[in-house]
Amino acid sequence: MGLRAVLAAVLIWCSAPALAQQDGGALYAAHCAQCHDGDAQARVPGRGAMQAMSFDHVLATLSSGSMAAMAKDRSEAERRAIASFVTGKTAANGAAADADGGCAQQASGFPQALDGPHWNGWGVDAANSRFQPTDMAGLTAEQVPRLRLKWAYAFPGASVSFASPTIVGGMLFIGGTDRKVHALDARSGCTLWTVAIDAAVRAAISVSKLPGSDQDAIFFGDLRANAYAVNALTGALIWKTKVEEHAAARITGAPTLHDGVLYVPVSSLEEAAGSQASYECCTFRGSVVALEAATGKTIWQAYTIPEIPHPTTRNARGTQLFGPSGAAIWSAPTIDAKRGAVYVATSNSYSNPPAATADSILAFELTTGKLLWKQQATPKDAFVVACFMADKTNCPDEHGPDHDFGQSPILVTLRDGKRILAIAQKSGVVHALDPDDGGKILWQTRIGKGGSLGGSEWGSAADGERIYVANSDVRFMRDGTRQLDSTQGGGLFGLDLASGKIAMEVPPVACGDRRQCSPALSAAVSLIPGVVFSGGVSGFLRAYATDGKLLWEFDTAQDFKAVNGVPAHGGAIDGPGPVIAGGMLYTNSGYGQWSGVAGNVLLAFEVGTD
Repeated sequence: MGLRAVLAAVLIWCSAPALAQQDGGALYAAHCAQCHDGDAQARVPGRGAMQAMSFDHVLATLSSGSMAAMAKDRSEAERRAIASFVTGKTAANGAAADADGGCAQQASGFPQALDGPHWNGWGVDAANSRFQPTDMAGLTAEQVPRLRLKWAYAFPGASVSFASPTIVGGMLFIGGTDRKVHALDARSGCTLWTVAIDAAVRAAISVSKLPGSDQDAIFFGDLRANAYAVNALTGALIWKTKVEEHAAARITGAPTLHDGVLYVPVSSLEEAAGSQASYECCTFRGSVVALEAATGKTIWQAYTIPEIPHPTTRNARGTQLFGPSGAAIWSAPTIDAKRGAVYVATSNSYSNPPAATADSILAFELTTGKLLWKQQATPKDAFVVACFMADKTNCPDEHGPDHDFGQSPILVTLRDGKRILAIAQKSGVVHALDPDDGGKILWQTRIGKGGSLGGSEWGSAADGERIYVANSDVRFMRDGTRQLDSTQGGGLFGLDLASGKIAMEVPPVACGDRRQCSPALSAAVSLIPGVVFSGGVSGFLRAYATDGKLLWEFDTAQDFKAVNGVPAHGGAIDGPGPVIAGGMLYTNSGYGQWSGVAGNVLLAFEVGTD
């Protein structure tokens, strides 16, 4: 997702000399305000969003989390002062711990059969289709209008709900900003167990039998580039592997499990760190890491940029610069067992020279990591956060449009047997490639204007006939407030997979007088036979028939009574899309970035009887 996911991290640390006094307001003004209150504010959490966070969460992010590299010159006292200032809380009066909502009876096994209704991982299948068949969905188009809220679960001290839930065997597994993984009963939302890990988890979780063992395990990655295997029934750690040593590395896309191997995508925060004029931008390269699922041992690591970054030139302040860099992988890898390939989509370059594999679809050999083919969509797209800031020192000359890929390629077999690799891009263009002919372009169709937060963002969905694509095109007011433009963006499209022609179009839904609203549809969409589900920045979750007719909608931007006793509020919907399994629908709500409404809930719906 390039800057979207980079700047959804809690704090962008702007370089400045340390202050002697521990005054949170003064420290914030000197070190943070340029990013959070200035022109870049639309890309990062504003003051309102940070006030919804807990003191402990912000402090941990500055001390050992994703912002630690940028806050390394600040003392512990300074970090605590800033965390207190931006949240309005201290360690003593922060958000309540997640202590309530435990299940009355702790299950000794999975509540339901493992081969029953499930949504396992990001895309529901190894092809990342986000299409749930009727027998697994347990929900039909006729029942959708009768969906009713069953329960809400709240993440303490969070301003975003950004991790997709996984449903297997009647259990729900989900990560969060609280640096924990939670196991819930999928029907009731009560807590079965939680386990603390090193960093926040925003990637979806996969469930499988641990190879060579009778243990059922969950597999996931965190925002410090650690991959994990954990016992699914107890939360006990089985193994943990650091997949990339670069200080800015993180895992935002869900690792994909196939045939005893976990394929882990690696992205980074260097797009933000590289914006500091004193930073030697940039040295990170995206990669796919293949791990033995049984042990966590590395089988191979394939970099998206073959060339190791080398010194290039110096910036205007004399800082040494490096390149090529970037081409992070923000999304889950897609498996093609027939061709023995794993497909990934890459981000923009961070520095010059621009990489020929950035903004691309890459095919790697499953067993060795050898690059089989590449297809670049946008050449010469070198870009960092500095390109949006007052200090553009590290913004590459002739920088690109930031049109990287934020979603997974979808592998689809059409009714005539033809195979297509389909994906939508932040440029606003949907692409279809031939996986059996070296990634040859079959068609390209524009559905949006595109931009750094434009075009199609987190994910599309496809069956054997169409790909359904949501358009973001988020725009901001030009009055200096950096508030969302309630008249710009949005639209939902169904494209014929054989031809690329638009077969269904839902126009943007106006916001009216709703505050902090945009018609933009940035979150991933999900599909069951006859129905496509799409959540919006407005906070509304909507279900449409495949002819474009509205079937159901629910306003998630409101307060809820959470089953775990934590104060709960929904907001903008972004990132993961709805998950449907066993007659229930689950959605995240709350995304306190770029002026979106903050929130901290996971909502579960079932079909009502009235």
